[in-house]
Amino acid sequence: MRKLLIVIILLIVSKLHAQELTSGGKLKPEQAIMDVRHYTIALNLDFKQKTIDGYTTIDVIMTQPTHVLLFDLLDSLNISQVLVNNKQQPFEYKNNLIRINLANELPAGKASVKVIYGGKPHVARRPPWDDGFIWSRDSTGHPWMAITAEGTGGKLYFPCKDHPSDEPNEGADLIITVPKDLVVAGPGLLQKVTKHGETATFHWKTNYSINNYSILFNVGDFAVVSRKYTTIDGHITPLQFYVLKEHLSKAEHHLDVFEKTIHEQEKYFGEYPWAKEKIAICETPHLGMEHQTMNAYGNKFQYTKVGGEDYDGLMHHEFGHEWWGNKVTAKDWADYWIHEGICTYGDALYIREFEGKDAYIKFFKRSALSFGNKVPIVMGKDIDEEAAYNGDIYGKGAFFMHTICYVMTDSLFFPALKKFVTSPQYTYDNLVNTDDIEQFFSKESGKDLKPLFDLYLRTVNKLEVHIKQQPRDKYLIQLDNISIPLPIDVTTDAGTKRIMVDSKGIRVDSKTMPVIDADSYYLKKVIME
Repeated sequence: MRKLLIVIILLIVSKLHAQELTSGGKLKPEQAIMDVRHYTIALNLDFKQKTIDGYTTIDVIMTQPTHVLLFDLLDSLNISQVLVNNKQQPFEYKNNLIRINLANELPAGKASVKVIYGGKPHVARRPPWDDGFIWSRDSTGHPWMAITAEGTGGKLYFPCKDHPSDEPNEGADLIITVPKDLVVAGPGLLQKVTKHGETATFHWKTNYSINNYSILFNVGDFAVVSRKYTTIDGHITPLQFYVLKEHLSKAEHHLDVFEKTIHEQEKYFGEYPWAKEKIAICETPHLGMEHQTMNAYGNKFQYTKVGGEDYDGLMHHEFGHEWWGNKVTAKDWADYWIHEGICTYGDALYIREFEGKDAYIKFFKRSALSFGNKVPIVMGKDIDEEAAYNGDIYGKGAFFMHTICYVMTDSLFFPALKKFVTSPQYTYDNLVNTDDIEQFFSKESGKDLKPLFDLYLRTVNKLEVHIKQQPRDKYLIQLDNISIPLPIDVTTDAGTKRIMVDSKGIRVDSKTMPVIDADSYYLKKVIME
């Protein structure tokens, strides 16, 4: 377990070195009137020149007429032509934006924009903590390529509306051409592979809404190891590992480890969200990343032991994003903790499931020591990814869910957690924010939890618990900086009791100084006098 914590901390700290480019922020007015419905990305890859060449078609619905269309694309590429509804249009391409100045007003309604482009895409320097293309080779000399785009967004290599509030509701098609001896791994279902001379074209398609940093592909000398997986709701889904041929002998055991992760996540979060498509991982030259239906895996089969059996903590975490990040998606990067914090809480649930509640409690006691607590987890609205990203969205976000679980009790919290992540109101096309989470759990608990949400997520303050010693072995225990009563474990000479404490305080009898919250269900500051 110590190794798992080290891996998680390294992931957090390393990404804090940030990226040159970021995603999201305040939505541009020209894009606010645009609803993206579908992307078609068709590209040829040249591994010798490290270039891409092809087109992207963006299907949109405009909510009002316009003379301007605006899309994001890193200006490391070259655009040769832009067509709107099959008619060529003038455009400007600078500052990572494509500005299409329409010859005639585009009416409200459906429109199709095709951008023909190519060039050398941005190369990642330190993936996955900075984004770009990774042009590599495996140990046998075969080309091995991957893309990371979480921070920068899909504009890394295809024109898009780069904002978390708008996903293509009708999915995406990827049509990728590579040398004939290579395999392309992508999102959704493989439609067909077309061989033509020295090349092969792979057509991948997803019909689900998908965040744009998951619209990507990996290429390598892969073998595809497949089996059938029966979901918690009884659906049969392909379970696949796109593994380098040189590691083929490791694949079956790794899928055994993976299946255990899938079963555990389904227990707490409900059926795998993309059961109509596939469950898959792809071996990559970088450490790993969540990508809808095709998670990137680069942990090199380094297992720890949980409950005496092999466990891959990194794979478990990234796979958890299929629920928290992909199925439940924040509409603003300001609420990024919903992805990372609740997903990290899911990592602790694996420990609880296979090593018991004491191990789960110890996990959070240790993790609390790593919090920076320098800036709030939620810092307003219209935040870009780089500004929103700090290490506490992982650990402190997870600890907050640990606190809510204690406040609600297991019997209420776990059904509520599953209810949220399986509710149509909060999933797939229906994006969420922190207020949605707060209002839902307040309703499910029958308590106003907003002050607790505000304290943990919108400030860097800890819960202040005040103990005042009084005559005759009595102590007054009260909360100083929150307006709602909270349950707290209080240990006296008579043992430990869960008691409700508020700002007015409650008196307890004890011949010894009471111990507050010995198992650390709260991030707290205890004041004694």
